[in-house]
Amino acid sequence: MTTTPTNTASANPASSTTGHPALAQYVTGLGDDALVLSHRLAEWITNAPQLEEDLALANISLDLLGQARTLLSYAGEVEGKGRTEDDLAYLRSEREFRNLQLVEIPNGDFAVTIARQLIISAYQFELYTALLSSADETLAALAAKAIKEVDYHRDHATQWTLRLGDGTEQSHARMQVALEATWPYVEELFDPTDIARELAALPGVAVDPSTLRESWTAYVRPVLVEATMPEPQPNRRSRGGRRGLHTEYLGHMLAEMQILHRAHPGVTW
Repeated sequence: MTTTPTNTASANPASSTTGHPALAQYVTGLGDDALVLSHRLAEWITNAPQLEEDLALANISLDLLGQARTLLSYAGEVEGKGRTEDDLAYLRSEREFRNLQLVEIPNGDFAVTIARQLIISAYQFELYTALLSSADETLAALAAKAIKEVDYHRDHATQWTLRLGDGTEQSHARMQVALEATWPYVEELFDPTDIARELAALPGVAVDPSTLRESWTAYVRPVLVEATMPEPQPNRRSRGGRRGLHTEYLGHMLAEMQILHRAHPGVTW
């Protein structure tokens, strides 16, 4: 981002000084969401049900990776400790990651991946729509690009949800099981508790996730109705991802994702 010394504070107040912990923490959480989900989707390459889906999931994964790179680079810049996007991606421990728990759960059945993608892409669409008006120029610019990508991600997940839910008896049953498995992670998306300090410190910059619930529901609920899928009513819910509390699955995923960088520090291609 390029700004002149005379207008930096007014144009981008949150990043006018190096070392803004609230902004760094907020941006890191969004970057971690994109990074972890990107890795999960990449695991489908050569394993998807059809060749076209290999390509589709690979493209979605690359979109998310691009978002993660922008966000983590910006987080490192704002943090002011000299850490790069690679440092943040490969040299942090499990407890230092700030992603929502939904994105780290295993791919499982293909229907689980689709249910997860419907939930998260619909959420990201509303998030980036809200960030378009962020006072932070970098976040607003990212949102302008990312919203076009996640609109496709959301449509892709929607079409598969309809195809599986309103398909055969078996596909319907498997899609329902997938929704039941992923729905306990929904509430965490809209809970502002774990980022309360960031929200208080970043008025006009960060987005209160609770404000996204209504528009998210307005999109997702009709999809489930058309797919003839009843909305699950889970008896548990996830929490704590933004505070570094994760499922058992993230540590295993990070071990695989980080091994090359940790085994060969500073390696170049």
